[in-house]
Amino acid sequence: MSQAAQRPAGPAVRGGARPTLEAVAALAGVGRGTVSRVINGSPRVSDKARAAVEQAIAELGYVPNRAARTLVTSRTDSIALVVPEAETRLFSEPFFNDIIRGVSAELADTDMQLLLILVRTKKERDRLATYLAAHRVDGVLMVSVHEDDPLPNLLERIDMPSVLVGRRSDLEPLSYVDADNAGGARMAVRHLLRRGCERIATITGPLDMEPARARLSGYRRALEEAELGWDEDLVGRADFTETGGREAMRGLLERRPDLDAVFCASDLMAVGAMQVLREAGRRVPDDVAVIGFDDSIIARHTDPPLTSVRQPIEEMGRTMARLLLEEISEQGRARRQVVLATELMVRTSA
Repeated sequence: MSQAAQRPAGPAVRGGARPTLEAVAALAGVGRGTVSRVINGSPRVSDKARAAVEQAIAELGYVPNRAARTLVTSRTDSIALVVPEAETRLFSEPFFNDIIRGVSAELADTDMQLLLILVRTKKERDRLATYLAAHRVDGVLMVSVHEDDPLPNLLERIDMPSVLVGRRSDLEPLSYVDADNAGGARMAVRHLLRRGCERIATITGPLDMEPARARLSGYRRALEEAELGWDEDLVGRADFTETGGREAMRGLLERRPDLDAVFCASDLMAVGAMQVLREAGRRVPDDVAVIGFDDSIIARHTDPPLTSVRQPIEEMGRTMARLLLEEISEQGRARRQVVLATELMVRTSA
């Protein structure tokens, strides 16, 4: 058998030469830049052009030279999803799962690899800073942003394409995707007021995080609109966890045993609060109405089912991934801020 006969069959190419980007563009009837955007997974391509390019790629058997492209563009075809929390929170809180699901869905039709990076200690933070400063990834998505976290400042300083879930303050310079936290909290408390509740407590998240501060602000605004005074004894501070919700609820009952409602800044804290109310012989909602925030899967499986403020978490993940892909593909693009609407899902607990 000849050497030619032994050689494995390769893609069908014209003239026996390796097909080029220009050949794909000519066959598809589009510009070279359009072909590049399709290959790089950019969303800024029409469905018609994308289909023509993909058909030309298939017909020519074109295979991108990824090593050469990396040398020319410094692209790594990878995105880091940074979570500055312990793995126990990552796997126990539905919020993180829904964000990851949304991000993964948006990246599914691209060539981008998603790297999940947990940051739990200063050593890990310093190591990540070195990794990012070397531009080992094309962009960064960051969730659970605390006010004093230095990583967002680093991302801005090294001009790394990046999108946050939430923001550090109203003056956030980086791109972010957020929910209307203050509006959602206000909506929840107004619902409790319409129900006839008068001594409405709240359990906050950590106040070094903007979502927790915004939800507390919405709670206060609803009370002010109803001309009810601010009572510090009705505020329990916690950390978005079930354990924090339990501890805060015990403190609230000690200070204000006459409370008749509680707005919790997360569903997990609401679960903890309902456990303590049950132990104290308080019926939900007859004695104390309870509302959570997130409308996670947990809300539909509590006893009774939990009224909760729905924030579109999976859509937040999709949106942040889409914004990041656009920042990566269009250098110098202006930072963008997106705030998605919230909705009150009324169930038996309130």
